[in-house]
Amino acid sequence: MNLKELCFNTIKVVKNAGEYINKEYENKGSIGLEAKGKHNFVTNVDKGAEEILVNGLRELLPEAGFIAEEGTSETKGEQYNWVIDPIDGTTNFIHGAFPFAVSVALVCELKPVMGVILEMGMNECFYAWENGGAFINDKPISVSNTGSLNDALIATGFPYTNYTYLKGFINSVEWFMKNSRGLRRLGSAATDIAWVACGRYDGFYEYGLSPWDIAAGVIILKEAGGTTSDFEGGNDFLFGEEVICSNAKIQNEFIKAVKSTVKES
Repeated sequence: MNLKELCFNTIKVVKNAGEYINKEYENKGSIGLEAKGKHNFVTNVDKGAEEILVNGLRELLPEAGFIAEEGTSETKGEQYNWVIDPIDGTTNFIHGAFPFAVSVALVCELKPVMGVILEMGMNECFYAWENGGAFINDKPISVSNTGSLNDALIATGFPYTNYTYLKGFINSVEWFMKNSRGLRRLGSAATDIAWVACGRYDGFYEYGLSPWDIAAGVIILKEAGGTTSDFEGGNDFLFGEEVICSNAKIQNEFIKAVKSTVKES
């Protein structure tokens, strides 16, 4: 399989979905808002964008299955699966606030090997394939050189359906406010990880996530020189609902800080 060629063809499909989302965003028409759960929403635009993605990606790699947020296709592949989030940051989209992004990853036996993230607000396309480097709008990117949390700008996401570790999370916010250069919250995990990959952030952590939130970002970050783990420092992040991403230089310190506040508070 030529992952580079597949990546550039995937970008075309992602941009087609992005054009559809932009038109719907600019038209300000009815988005058909539905609640999937408390504070967890889906719109007709999510569903329409996912249909565009599934149809386009199926043509590129017929043998691959799909792990898609809105369930447009529930076909699972034996080796390859596309992991799709048609709009990562739906709540932002509903309110007309950026960022929100299209996120698509290809996983091989549950390992991300290619990813594309199209952030709609700045029209930035982040992408990477295994052993091919990471890029933004055709320019190579790499993680920051920050060597300590004290000098780091950290991103996170607020819990909105899963409050299991809420007390610990609040403690972590206080800790990072006091022991880093600052804490940011965008509302799009895919964008957060992409911004770690290009050096705008030094690290990102969040719990209560799904595979489609992070799969594309994980391979882009890896190819940009960064690293990803769960809160324990292990590899159970894609389906483990918790993630720590960084430039790699602060990872051990970062894991210790997150674990000691979120999990042990």
